Amino acid sequence: MPANRLLIVCTSVAILFVTSAVSDAAENWPQWRGPAANGVAPGAGYPIKWSAAENVLWKYKLPGLGASTPVIWGNDIFLTCENQGKNSVLCLDRSGKERWSVSLGQEVPAKNRKASGSNPSAVTDGENVFVYFKSGELACLSADGKIVWQKNLQQMYGADTLWWDLGTSPVLTKKDVVVACMQSSGSYLAAFDKASGEPDWKQDRNLDAPGESEQSYTTPLVIDAAGGQTIVVLGADHVTGHNAATGKQLWIVGGLNPDRRQNWRSISSPVFSDGLVVAPYARGESLTAIRLGGEGNVTKSHVAWSTGGPAADVPTPVASDGKLYVCTDHGTVAMIDIASGNVLDEQEVQGRRVTVSASPVLAGGHLYVTDEGGTTSVYRAGDKLELVAENALDDFAVATPVFADGRAYIRTDGFLWCIGEK
Repeated sequence: MPANRLLIVCTSVAILFVTSAVSDAAENWPQWRGPAANGVAPGAGYPIKWSAAENVLWKYKLPGLGASTPVIWGNDIFLTCENQGKNSVLCLDRSGKERWSVSLGQEVPAKNRKASGSNPSAVTDGENVFVYFKSGELACLSADGKIVWQKNLQQMYGADTLWWDLGTSPVLTKKDVVVACMQSSGSYLAAFDKASGEPDWKQDRNLDAPGESEQSYTTPLVIDAAGGQTIVVLGADHVTGHNAATGKQLWIVGGLNPDRRQNWRSISSPVFSDGLVVAPYARGESLTAIRLGGEGNVTKSHVAWSTGGPAADVPTPVASDGKLYVCTDHGTVAMIDIASGNVLDEQEVQGRRVTVSASPVLAGGHLYVTDEGGTTSVYRAGDKLELVAENALDDFAVATPVFADGRAYIRTDGFLWCIGEK
């Protein structure tokens, strides 16, 4: 940090000026996996090297725990966390200054040490922000922090029967906010009008999966397809496609658990690119690529390829321009040809043991992988993957980082960090 006060003031003014300058045409990160829900950041010029003392533009001390990813629209950053035992939504501006904080009922604490009552990430359409919590609370807030509508899905549709902590983030269709609930009994998709919060439809999704394999913590995909939007859902040993306007199941792919394993709950979410939905499954032991379309059971006709890995149990892959980027739970990264499933390159972590829960992000031609120790490994993503930097923040991290306008926003247990070249 600068030593004299004048330089601090000047630096602050400069940061505010840059924030103001970019806000009119700011790059947005409106949902958990970015603008296209594929883990790819817009733009270029992102930082390659940083530490807790280098290239930190600001850091905001969080009032409580949360594993959700921040979302960004214009000059606003929205994130959820626990605050004095309550479910809370925070809004910061791009300079790191808190704009408002809203509480939405009592927090239900986590069972897993990595988790929280605020695991699901928010989603925004630029007008309102939609949030969901382990307590079942689903709410819509305006950009200035006013509650537009609020309801509790567990009170409406039944208790949470997940063995662990809710992780599914809400997604937006043209008309609705949609939540997937995949648990031991009473699994469903539910859609609520974005403006009013009134239920538009509810579709049961109870499939023949044994034991804990019924349960899923994945986030659905919303894909623009011929005839309208399709919602793709992974969980309970199947991938299903649903009409976004009605919730009706259009097609189903099974075979993800051929030996009927009892404990294949799913965490890593599906990703879509180049006409294929790629579904990680089997606790990191399989990837299945599915062509869109068809009706009914399309397992035999629409599965393009299936492989035993490398894959991931928790981190969700990146998909872009014919390539799939996978990070395993122990930090191995792989680049895969999305058309064939062939591995193009694979890199093992060298010199240290890591565990990764955050999902990788592709930004400005580099793949960013943040491990639970708070270190982000940066790989140049060309014909091969080349490790170019390892950047430590020395704080526990499970949330997926966010990239926009040449800055990285990394959430750790204690802080939200804004990283950028000064």
